[in-house]
Amino acid sequence: MKYEFDTADQLLKLCKKHKCSISEIAKRYEAERSGKAISTVRSGMKRARDVMYEAVKEGVKSTKKSKFNLSGGDANKLFQSLSSLKLMMGNKVTVRAMAYAIAVGETNANMGRIVAFPTAGGAGVIPGALFSCAEHFKAGKRQLLRGMFTSSAIGIIIAEGATLSAAKGGCQAEVGAATAMAAAGLTEMRGGTPEQCFHSAAIALKSYLGLACDPLGGLVEVPCIKRNALGAVAAISASDMVIAGIESKVPFDEVVKAMNDIAESMSERIRETALGGLAITKTGNKVKKKLGLKITKEL
Repeated sequence: MKYEFDTADQLLKLCKKHKCSISEIAKRYEAERSGKAISTVRSGMKRARDVMYEAVKEGVKSTKKSKFNLSGGDANKLFQSLSSLKLMMGNKVTVRAMAYAIAVGETNANMGRIVAFPTAGGAGVIPGALFSCAEHFKAGKRQLLRGMFTSSAIGIIIAEGATLSAAKGGCQAEVGAATAMAAAGLTEMRGGTPEQCFHSAAIALKSYLGLACDPLGGLVEVPCIKRNALGAVAAISASDMVIAGIESKVPFDEVVKAMNDIAESMSERIRETALGGLAITKTGNKVKKKLGLKITKEL
């Protein structure tokens, strides 16, 4: 296919050849792959954006607790703090990004509708970072869509070169991947070059290599939801570094290879099985007991 790519190197060559952005290549690739018109592809991303927005909107105003009382109401607390940031060290952009990211996770925990972008476990990072920053620099809807398409292109490369599944690669494959995707998307939204987008993604992903997936009771709540909040802020930080002129010493394709190598060496105990890490702490086992799950070990 004319616009197919599996690596950052291939995608950068396409951007240079066609003299366009990552988001534009991503749109053309999806149109070519699916056989749909670019306008239809764009409409699909708009629908995803709207669902994400509704998840954020519902989450920040909700105080409802999840079924097993593991999450709920935290997005509202952060969102309320935006009216007076005197007690906060972060600025409005980062606090709002955390609130939005948590909102998506809490909406999911309460059986609301979200977009698994790239996965349910990492679904709060991209809307958290992109939506908050879009509000900050008053980005239009088209600009936000460009960020989302760029994020999706980064996700394709990670999926091809490593994995987006925590069952295979731990949380580096979910929150880590989402953070890299968000960093690149945000950088394009800010006018960054394709090369800068990949530097942002590389810096972000390097910071999450080796992260365990050890959810309490196997539920996508603790520590997943708060990890999304930190991922959103990390994505903003990575983008800021690159916009300031900093580059990743390790190219993105090499970071993805490293991620895959780490995934292959990870114990299954910290790959979404709830058999290690936080999942087998005293608190983790209390959750297992509530769920009627077998307790294998306690730290």
